[in-house]
Amino acid sequence: MNDSPDRALIPPYQCRDCGSETGFRSRRRTFTERFVLPLLLLQPVRCGECFRRDYRLIFTQVRRRLSDPPKIMPKKASATSNRNVA
Repeated sequence: MNDSPDRALIPPYQCRDCGSETGFRSRRRTFTERFVLPLLLLQPVRCGECFRRDYRLIFTQVRRRLSDPPKIMPKKASATSNRNVA
């Protein structure tokens, strides 16, 4: 673990609602989140337990956003699936 003096100034992530220490980056949605929050050194963060969305300093250690689940492509109908099934 890195015990540098700079690390002591950066608080670890902790959800203000449920107290969880698991936080993920959240997508920036609005104009304010995209352009104003970075000027204030803030980023949107979502709790991994209760999914509460909040703004934290960009220096706060959080995980990268979970990737989107893969989209399931519908299968093509085969010649044998032309039956009507109730």
